[in-house]
Amino acid sequence: MKTFRTIDDLDHEKLKELLDNWAKNWLAHDGLWFQAVEAHFGLEAAMELDAEAWGRFTAIEAQRIKELLGLPDRGGLDALEEALNFRLYARLNRQKAERVAPDKLVFRMVDCRVQSARRRKGMPDFPCKPVGLVEYTGFAKAVDPRIETRCIECPPDALAPDAFCAWEFTIRP
Repeated sequence: MKTFRTIDDLDHEKLKELLDNWAKNWLAHDGLWFQAVEAHFGLEAAMELDAEAWGRFTAIEAQRIKELLGLPDRGGLDALEEALNFRLYARLNRQKAERVAPDKLVFRMVDCRVQSARRRKGMPDFPCKPVGLVEYTGFAKAVDPRIETRCIECPPDALAPDAFCAWEFTIRP
């Protein structure tokens, strides 16, 4: 068995495994944090605090992705589409983006790790729409402030069979 002493010792495949592991750990921490807040203060307070945290985090995540990829400040929907592929949860969830018009991008979460796990446990979908509105709007605006975000569907909405949530991004001149 090969021993790895530092991250520099990891080959490409092990680095991808490490990235997947970090993404899973991040998502687990997010869920555990939410559950702890909910247990102490109730669902409404947990949702409010979660939205506040996501509002801050999503802008930081978008800015770091832009810097990493060298995306311009006003890169439009092309930059947003690229940046969405580099979010931490993109390693955990299946997603697809489709340009439905020159000024519109539709992004669908085809498989969501959180919602899939809840369904396997016989639990209802987590009502993530209020936080998703903050998250996706903030992410898109951090990529390009001209981008407007609209939720097509997200729990607690009734969902189409091909996605767990769907978002429409429109660029304004």
